[in-house]
Amino acid sequence: MDVAGAASAGEVVADSKAQVTDQLRQRGLIVLDVTEKREPFRLEDVFNRWKGPDMRELAVFSRQFATLVASGMPMLRTLHTLEEQTQDEMIKEAVAGLRADVEAGSTLEQGMARHPKVFDRLFRAMVRSGEQSGRLEEALDRVAFQVEKSDALRRQVKSAMMYPALVFGFAAVVLVAIVMFVIPVFATIFEELGEENPEEAAGLPAPTQLCVSASEVLTNYWFIVFPAIFLGFFAFFRWKKTDRGKDVWQRLILRIPFQIGDVIQKVALARWSRTFSGSVSAGVPMLQAIKLTGDTAGNVVIEKSMEDVYDSVKRGGSLAGPIEANAIFPPMVGHMVAVGEETGQLEQMLSKVADFYETEVDAKVKALTALIEPLMIVFVGGIVGFIVISMYLPMFSIYEKIR
Repeated sequence: MDVAGAASAGEVVADSKAQVTDQLRQRGLIVLDVTEKREPFRLEDVFNRWKGPDMRELAVFSRQFATLVASGMPMLRTLHTLEEQTQDEMIKEAVAGLRADVEAGSTLEQGMARHPKVFDRLFRAMVRSGEQSGRLEEALDRVAFQVEKSDALRRQVKSAMMYPALVFGFAAVVLVAIVMFVIPVFATIFEELGEENPEEAAGLPAPTQLCVSASEVLTNYWFIVFPAIFLGFFAFFRWKKTDRGKDVWQRLILRIPFQIGDVIQKVALARWSRTFSGSVSAGVPMLQAIKLTGDTAGNVVIEKSMEDVYDSVKRGGSLAGPIEANAIFPPMVGHMVAVGEETGQLEQMLSKVADFYETEVDAKVKALTALIEPLMIVFVGGIVGFIVISMYLPMFSIYEKIR
């Protein structure tokens, strides 16, 4: 109820009952009861739990936000306009909650913190810096630039890996179909030939026996094999999310041959330098920028190396020293950071590093795609050829005996 004693009821979006109570008290209301509303189960909610916002829409949202703020439009009207224009449902819901929080007296950064899936730590830190410095539109422009570059890098790698993934998936389906439906037909023929030619029934050639055995296992125990494969993948992805699994896996993928590990390293370096540059340019305090950059680098090796950088800067040391001493960073990165520190142009140097590695990733990904395509064809053709030859080996043997 309000101070006049008039009772009212409504709905507020928050993470807990305590936050609802705080928001209502900030509006000058007396809270009598807070009850959690349970929504009916929806299948799309299960998928949305694993889905993030559209990065292009988030970049457009940031650009529009910066434009409206620069025009002098009041904040609540700005957020209402953005809510109506945004196409992505996840961003739209987050903006609606953000508008309610700002209306209740929260800052933008505090409101965004309640929607971490849409507004990550870097986004919030840059917005907080813009709010404190009075340059919110500049901070939002930098956020949009950061999101656009990150999305472009992600799409670049994703599009390059799409073709090999499709070829491998199609080949796997075809091979399973051959093993489960074609090989059993040949196995029946071999049994009949063995009955007609007892001297040939002693045993099949080793490659043929291998294919027949694999077919028998897959056709007779498919209800065990397929769930076991699914559980294996599920256990692997769960293990990969643990601290130990993440550390082992992300160190391992950097050593993958055929330039794959090199591409992964350059992607991580491009993301690291772009994030670091964006944080510094937005006015985020250096220690916080270092921490944010490590946490959002996407690679545990860089994350641990940034802990050394954090300790060095906290003691009054340099940025470049720990970077030059760590093997994950090529010598050029350390030299560029050192020059940036000495000249006071760290933001520009990091931006140049990001531009360089994004160009490198583009060239390396194209070269890697050109290398993977023939390898995939040879791999799939080799397996199919092995199966075909294995199926015909017994027939060649019987033909020789007959002749």
